[in-house]
Amino acid sequence: MTSERETVEVDYTLFQAVYDSPASLPGRHRWTTPESDVRRIEKLLGMPSRTIGAPLWVSGDQPDCPKCGRRITWYDIVGSALKGVHDSMMIATVILGDRRYVNTGLPDAIPGVRCADCRSPIEGLRSFKCHNWAYAFEELEVVRQRMSGGSVLGDQREHVPQPGSTIE
Repeated sequence: MTSERETVEVDYTLFQAVYDSPASLPGRHRWTTPESDVRRIEKLLGMPSRTIGAPLWVSGDQPDCPKCGRRITWYDIVGSALKGVHDSMMIATVILGDRRYVNTGLPDAIPGVRCADCRSPIEGLRSFKCHNWAYAFEELEVVRQRMSGGSVLGDQREHVPQPGSTIE
């Protein structure tokens, strides 16, 4: 591996072998985004409520904002990324899609993340990932339609366990 971070698409088998275990996340602490922040992400991205059901993992050397003490989650990462890095459709595709991605390179701190509450820079995040076994590609298309203002008949979402556990 090089020191340059790169994100590459991998097949499911490689993803599972390399990246499926929370223990594989770098940093001293590993935790999931609480359900309340998952709902905030959906609102931020313009998704219907309860679209995201899979755990959204975060890892780092310090799980809380050093200024206000808020637990840093995917909500902070997504909010920061929407400020000129990625658009909402790209983020939705990553969270809900059936493709698997792995970051390569040394796990330096993730640049540009700010606390959603106090806007302080967050320098200790090392990695973030999601498990999306419950969503198929067709369901992603339904979500994209809804985000674009289209309507869809029926509720095509699967019930999946809700996030919120902490693993230290």
